[in-house]
Amino acid sequence: MRKKLSTYIWEYKWAYLFAIVSLIISVSLDMLAPMLTMHIIDDVILGGELAILPYLLGGILVVGVGRCIFQYAKEYTFDRIGSSVASDMRKNLFDHIQSLSCNYFDKTNTGELMARVKDDIDRIWNTLSYVSMLIIEVIFHTCVVLFCMYRLHAPLAVIPTIAMILSALVAVGMEKHLGAIYEDISEENAALNTVAEENLAGVRTVKAFAREKFEINKFLSHNKRYYELNMRQSKVFVRYYPYLQIITKLLPMLILLLGGRLVIEGTITLGVLGAFLEYSNNIVWPMEMLGWLSNDFSAGIASNKKLTGIYAQQPEITEPENPVVLESVQGKIEFSHVSFHKEDQHEILHDISFVAEAGSTIGIMGATGAGKTSVIQLLQRLYDATDGTIYLDGTDITKLSLEQLRGSISLVMQDVFLFSDTINENVKLGKKSLIDDAIVRKASRDAQASSFIERMQDEYETVIGERGVGLSGGQKQRISIARAFAKRTPVLVMDDSTSALDMETEHEIQKTLKELPNTTKLIIAHRISAVRHADEIIVLENGSIAERGTHEELLQRKGLYYTTYVSQYGNHEELLRA
Repeated sequence: MRKKLSTYIWEYKWAYLFAIVSLIISVSLDMLAPMLTMHIIDDVILGGELAILPYLLGGILVVGVGRCIFQYAKEYTFDRIGSSVASDMRKNLFDHIQSLSCNYFDKTNTGELMARVKDDIDRIWNTLSYVSMLIIEVIFHTCVVLFCMYRLHAPLAVIPTIAMILSALVAVGMEKHLGAIYEDISEENAALNTVAEENLAGVRTVKAFAREKFEINKFLSHNKRYYELNMRQSKVFVRYYPYLQIITKLLPMLILLLGGRLVIEGTITLGVLGAFLEYSNNIVWPMEMLGWLSNDFSAGIASNKKLTGIYAQQPEITEPENPVVLESVQGKIEFSHVSFHKEDQHEILHDISFVAEAGSTIGIMGATGAGKTSVIQLLQRLYDATDGTIYLDGTDITKLSLEQLRGSISLVMQDVFLFSDTINENVKLGKKSLIDDAIVRKASRDAQASSFIERMQDEYETVIGERGVGLSGGQKQRISIARAFAKRTPVLVMDDSTSALDMETEHEIQKTLKELPNTTKLIIAHRISAVRHADEIIVLENGSIAERGTHEELLQRKGLYYTTYVSQYGNHEELLRA
C-alpha cells in the first residue's frame, strides 16, 4: 500500500522541526544585520557615538558566525531528511513492483520502471530536500523582511509588497504551463530509457543483424523528442523569467528614489533608508528563486503522479489470508480440468488433467506455442488458472503461501538468466543461507558444469558478466541446472533446459535425474531423449492434451509423438530391425 508524502515527512517530524528552527534562527539573524547598519549610520556616523561602534561591529560578527552555524545545520538536516525519505520511497516502490504479478510486467517496459525507480524518485528527493527548504525559507524570509520594512516605514513598504504579489502571479502562471510539460518529459524519459536498455541488452543481436543504423535512428528519434520537450520547458521559463528580473531590478531603484526623497524631506533618517535598501536587496533573491522553485516543484509533482500510477496497480496473485501450511512437501502434483487464458487473448490451455505422484517423472512435449511453459507458470502461480484446480500434495495451491509453494519447486528455465556475480553466488541463488560450498560443487558435478568451471582461473569465484556474457549457451544451461540441483526441493521443473547441450552431457544429466527418487520431475522438452524415460509423457497440441502414455505406448500409436520421433531418429521399425 502506498504511503503518502505527508506520511514520510511525519516520520521525520523531529528532524524537520530542528531544520525549520535552524532556518528561522538563520533568517532572523540575517534580518538583524540591516538594523545594526541603521544604528551605525544614524548613531555612529551621523550621531558621533563612537563608544557603541565596537558593540555594533561585534553584533555584526555574531550575526555572521551564528548565521553560518544555523545555515549549515539547516542545509545538512534537510539534505539528510531528503536522502532518507528518497531511500525509503525507493525501497517501498521497489517492494511494490516486486509484489506485482507477471501480467503487469507483460505490458510494462523495463526502461519505464527504471525511470520511475531512479529519475522520478530523484526529482521527489530534490523537492523534499533542497526545494522544500527554499520554499519554507522564501516564505519565512519574505514575511520577516516585510514585517521589518513595515515597522520602519509602512508607506514605503507597500512598494516591495506589490512587487512580491506581481512575482507570485508570474510564478503561478509559469508553474501551470510547466506542469503539463513535465508530465510529457517524464513519459519520454521512460521511453528513452526503454530504447537504450533494450538496445544495450540485445547489442549482440543488433550487431549480428547489422541493425546499428536502424537502432541509432530509433534512439535519436526519442532523443530528439526529449530535446524538444526540454526546449519547450526552457521556452516557458525564458518567457516568464524576464518579468521576475525586471521586478527585482526595479525594486531597489524605486526604494532608493522614493526613500531618498523621504530622507530629504526629513520623514525618515539616512540610516532607515540604508536598512530599507538592505531589506529590499534581501527580498530580491526570494523573488528570483520563485521561478526556479516553480520549475523544480512542477517536476516533483509530475514525478509523484507517475509513482501514483504504479501504486494504483495491484497484484492479481495474492497470498491467502490464512494459508495452509504443509508440514513437509512430498511433491505430488495434480492438474484437474485446468484451463487458462490471459486478458484479451485466446485460450492458451484447455481442460488439462494429469497426476504426477511424488517421486515420479512427467514429460511434456508439444510444438512451439502449445502451452508447455504455461503449465509450469500456473504450477508456480505466476498466473492463476481461469478454470480448474491445481493441487500440491492434495492441497489447492491457491490456499498455500507463495513462499512454501515456490520454495518447494526448483526451476530450470528455458531462458537462462545469470546475474553479474560469481558462479558460486549464482548457484546459491535458490537458498543462499542454507547452501554451502560443498553443495555448490556437488550440484555443479551433477550438472556436468564442474569440468569447465574448474578450468577457470578463479574457479567458482569467477565473476561472470551480465546475463552470463562470456559463457556459451550450454555452459549457462549447466550452471542453471546446478542452481536447481543445489536447491534440493521436492519438485524439479526443467523447461527445455538441455536444448543447448550435446547428447553425451544430456545423457549424464539424465543419469543424475534418475538418482533423485524422492523428487517429482516435470521435464518440458522438444527432444525425445529428454523425456523417453518418463513415467508418463504428455503431448500438447493447441493447448490441449493430444496424446499421453509411456514412450513405447506413444510410439505404437503412431501419432504426434511418433512423428516427432521419426523426424529426430528416423523410422522406428527400421531402427528396431537394425
